[in-house]
Amino acid sequence: MSGRPGEDSLIARFFAPLAAEGGHGLKDDAASMSPTPGHDLVLTTDAVVESVHFLPGDAPGSVARKALGVNVSDLAAKGADPKGFLLSLALPDDWTEAWLEDFAAGLGEAARDFSCPLLGGDTVKARGALTLSVTAIGELPAGTMVRRTAAQAGDVICVTGTVGDAALGLKLRSQPGWAAGLSPEEREFLADRYLHPRPRHLLAPAVRRFARASMDVSDGLAGDLAKMMRVSGVSAVVEAELVPLSPAVRRAVEQDPDLLDRVMTGGDDYEILCTVPEKNLDSFRKEADSVGIGLSVIGRVVSGATLPVFRVSGSERRYDVGSFSHF
Repeated sequence: MSGRPGEDSLIARFFAPLAAEGGHGLKDDAASMSPTPGHDLVLTTDAVVESVHFLPGDAPGSVARKALGVNVSDLAAKGADPKGFLLSLALPDDWTEAWLEDFAAGLGEAARDFSCPLLGGDTVKARGALTLSVTAIGELPAGTMVRRTAAQAGDVICVTGTVGDAALGLKLRSQPGWAAGLSPEEREFLADRYLHPRPRHLLAPAVRRFARASMDVSDGLAGDLAKMMRVSGVSAVVEAELVPLSPAVRRAVEQDPDLLDRVMTGGDDYEILCTVPEKNLDSFRKEADSVGIGLSVIGRVVSGATLPVFRVSGSERRYDVGSFSHF
């Protein structure tokens, strides 16, 4: 570290320009925030670790976008609008100013895209892998947070965007041979979906108005659905042909049907998975259309305590190990 700038100069150079008014330009030890009268704050935190959540050599701006994006995704699934975030950054011994400059540029771009400014944090040197922890803060009208525990039998199950892109994007990077039949554009699309989550924060107001239970798909559609059904005390039936697939994933599954299980269980989609009373469905669809977010109905909540059933080509599958694990 000899000759390198200290923490104060790093903050002033790279991160202070990103800070909102509530962060006091990162010149103090803490930030202050007053919620809008009649509103609750929603807080979430996720760590992003090299070789676990991203690969060594990933572009610094991509790492930054993922670190913030996965937290904004959690807020969106609760129906909360982003208000700001705190960042803890543990840099390995071989960090460089060029890496940090690119990281800060990517972080600033993501913060603007997600309307989620930097409020404060901490920067340290640490032995071992590069590690980032983001705590994101959201806001919503008091008492309107959408929990994952409230699904009821009869609700329809909805998911935004497309499923399985990131799982195949990661597989493409670790085992590229399987994707020989995909076009360069399809391979690029899948890789980008793994690197750059697209949190559905623009849908947050509609989630809190129309959804009964909600969470984001971070650890795999099958596993996250099972979690939501279990804590709600119900089960689900999913029609696999209704699960939204991108053209790239659809082509991959057509070439190798065994990939379907990976699509249903792989992580890092960061789409919103929610249950909606049928009377709210049309209004929810209109809100999603108005902000340009695709919304698909994939099944229905049913009574029972078994794992969700996925109906696939006349057969039924239950995924007993249905999600990505961090351990």
